Amino acid sequence: MPRVLVVGAGLTGSLCAALLRKAIAGPLYLALWDQAGHAGGRMITAKSPHNPRCTADLGAQYITCTPHYAKKHQEFYEELLARGILEPLTSPIEGMNVKEGDCNFVAPQGISSIIKHYLKESGAEVFFKQRVTQINLRNNKWEVSKETGSPEQFDLVVLTMPAPQILELRGDIVNLISECQRQQLASVSYSSRYALGLFYEAGMKIDVPWAGQYITSNPCIRFISIDNKKRNIESSEFGPSLVIHTTVPFGVTYLEHSEEEVQELISQQLETILPGLPQPVATKCQKWRYSQVTNSAVNCPSQMTLHLNPSLVKCKLSAVFPAP
Repeated sequence: MPRVLVVGAGLTGSLCAALLRKAIAGPLYLALWDQAGHAGGRMITAKSPHNPRCTADLGAQYITCTPHYAKKHQEFYEELLARGILEPLTSPIEGMNVKEGDCNFVAPQGISSIIKHYLKESGAEVFFKQRVTQINLRNNKWEVSKETGSPEQFDLVVLTMPAPQILELRGDIVNLISECQRQQLASVSYSSRYALGLFYEAGMKIDVPWAGQYITSNPCIRFISIDNKKRNIESSEFGPSLVIHTTVPFGVTYLEHSEEEVQELISQQLETILPGLPQPVATKCQKWRYSQVTNSAVNCPSQMTLHLNPSLVKCKLSAVFPAP
């Protein structure tokens, strides 16, 4: 039975796993490892510890479908819309750059519901808190080592983590990647930012005419979302949730600062934009060291075959579901 490992439980990893399950006929052992304690990657939906029905998308806020991708990936969009995982974005987002022919979608159950759907479709065994450290070639198979537990062997490995993390791996992979590929991976750059989720008690109202707003005049805050309103979810049983994304310069400047300091700075700036907000009942601060690709590998925007036999692939499928 072929053994396949997908590293990373974000959009790329979950969709790759689902596609591999469909593509490989016959018995298949499919595993998915992620160093985090949950699935989602940059499409994570956080829950209030006081009420799990109060949620906030801390990564991607909505999905923009261009006419090109609507045609190229029609089956993906149609399936998710038919299942109610996606629905058209109808709530007002101030400052959104709307291009002719684009369609925007939200995930009413939270953006991570897309990842959960594909993980279920894949039938993969999913293991969290599994950080890959080494990849070695043993008897024409990949021996993959992690921080805890014994190494395991696979016939195919798909890496979906950011390029800098691939370059940090040890073992035979260091010599098996060509110098040209190494330069291509090293050329990939990312923006960095923080996201702050605020969860409020039931009955509290945030009285603004928009569900989301792009901020252009603040050195710290770039985007604010009344997250339940963005997803057209209102209930007397749980309160609203609010998400703040910082600017990239702020993220870069405070990348190595403490979460407490960053959260305090964001809260101070939020007060100047939305004065008088009550204290939230819970908060969640998320650092995105690798937020969005600002410069992709030349001639390899979506995947790179690092080794052919056995196959070792670096893959990124964000083009299927581009998100701001």
